[in-house]
Amino acid sequence: MADRTQNAMWGGRFAAGPDALMEAINASIGFDRRLAAQDIRASRAHAAMLAATGILSDSDAAAIGEGLLTVLSEIEAGGFAFRTELEDIHMNVEARLAELIGAPAGRLHTARSRNDQVATDFRLWVREQTEAAIAALERLMRALLAQAEEGADWVMPGFTHLQVAQPVTWGHHMMAYVEMFARDRGRLADARARMNECPLGAAALAGTAFPIDREMTARALGFDRPMANSIDAVSDRDFALEFLSAAAISAIHLSRLAEELVIWSSAQFRFVRISDRFTTGSSIMPQKRNPDAAELIRAKTGRILGAAVALFTVMKGLPLAYSKDMQEDKEQVFDAADTLMLGLAAMEGMLRETRPDRDALEAAAAQGFSTATDLADWLVRAAGLPFREAHHVTGRLVALAEARGCDLPDLPIAEMQAVHPAISPEVFAVLGVRNSVASRTSYGGTAPAEVRAQIARWKEILR
Repeated sequence: MADRTQNAMWGGRFAAGPDALMEAINASIGFDRRLAAQDIRASRAHAAMLAATGILSDSDAAAIGEGLLTVLSEIEAGGFAFRTELEDIHMNVEARLAELIGAPAGRLHTARSRNDQVATDFRLWVREQTEAAIAALERLMRALLAQAEEGADWVMPGFTHLQVAQPVTWGHHMMAYVEMFARDRGRLADARARMNECPLGAAALAGTAFPIDREMTARALGFDRPMANSIDAVSDRDFALEFLSAAAISAIHLSRLAEELVIWSSAQFRFVRISDRFTTGSSIMPQKRNPDAAELIRAKTGRILGAAVALFTVMKGLPLAYSKDMQEDKEQVFDAADTLMLGLAAMEGMLRETRPDRDALEAAAAQGFSTATDLADWLVRAAGLPFREAHHVTGRLVALAEARGCDLPDLPIAEMQAVHPAISPEVFAVLGVRNSVASRTSYGGTAPAEVRAQIARWKEILR
């Protein structure tokens, strides 16, 4: 059966069909069946164009259009019998169409090749996934905005090197991720704009002698224009590489946020409580609440990064135009898209149900001499010291407080003045963590008023 089907597909060129190993390595129907809706949509647009240009009769085009809808309904209902010996989704659809409508099915492939067919189908699929990822990112950004708005003036420690650095606000920290995911959104939007050109009509690589209307098929499929070079049209996979690149960066951002949730929910920090719906227990330790959703988001980043590296590696040595290597593009993109969407949805759900502990955040913010920079800045402003000298004086005061086992606000004024006589009691006004964050009013700073302004700006953008 495999030999007869293969001979029918390839005509008289080969005397025998492939053996089982060749069939296994050559077939893509196991994964490219996901392109069924896109394949049928593009084929219906192609048939309509062939009829409009007089290449195909109206009756044949109508039969093809109706037959393709029947095939689509069978696939969506789960009753379609996919056949490995037919290699891919394109031949599976065409073979079933021939069973349904007979001879007109054989005219559908006029003025096209599987090269421009798969390039069009895959581009349509990636475009849809890009749009879905943009929408998921916007939902995640709104969840972050809700967290930021609730805690716009909640004080927490800001970290560098995972060491307490300066006090910031919870809202400011959440807004950092809004900015990061906004860049992901922008990268995907840019990629969508570049990918929105139609390969259909490029045929195998050289175009076609039939009087086709590529503008018509491009419009029908929602593309801005046809691709301008037929060789580029069938050999380009930049759209998939750009999607994977943007997905990889977004996955890294998800992983960084997941890592913080893992740290913050630990017994050592107790900054947040993650909902029971996104944690699990231990099979042996009844006290445990494991942040498994965050850990899995962190781990799944590797799948997306791996997919990007895999496709870059496939494409790096290919001559123009089409090579069978390019069949290896889809599984990588399919898996990365699924993983990204799962990670975005899980992070959004987790954030909406995560509850920060305001008291624990503020208590931690006051530790580790977090207002040392405020003291140095005060010495510059109030005492006129050069910053380097102020930095040195502050370092001596930190060492003194550390030796006393207290924080900077707890040092007696006399001991502070013994380090530098210009220090006055007014210094204590800048040493509280709330005073510290309130003073950071520069654009993009952590002051609650500035945080609320940024929240309002992003709510308007996402409206």
